[in-house]
Amino acid sequence: MANHKATRKAIRKTVRKTVINKNRKSRIKTFIKRVINAVNNGSSKEASNALLEAQSEIMKGVSAKVIKKNTGSRKISRLAKSVKSISSDMVKTDDFSSRE
Repeated sequence: MANHKATRKAIRKTVRKTVINKNRKSRIKTFIKRVINAVNNGSSKEASNALLEAQSEIMKGVSAKVIKKNTGSRKISRLAKSVKSISSDMVKTDDFSSRE
C-alpha cells in the first residue's frame, strides 16, 4: 500500500480513469458491432448511418487517448471499406435487374 498522500491520490485517480476508459472502449466496440451487423444484414443506409456514429465515437476515443490515432484510422478505414462494398453490391444488382 502507498505511504504518501500524493501516491494514494494517484491510485484513486487511476481507478477512476480506468473505469472511464473501459466504458469508452466498450462504447467504441458497441458502435463497431452495429456497423458490422448492418453490413451483414445488407442494409446500406443503416450501415452508412452506423458508420458515421462509429467514426465519431472512434475519434472521441483517439482524442481521449484510449486508442492510438493509427489504430482508430485503420478501424474507420476497414469499416468504410465494408460499407462501401455493400453499397456497390446494391448498385450492381440494380443494374442487372434494370436490363432484364
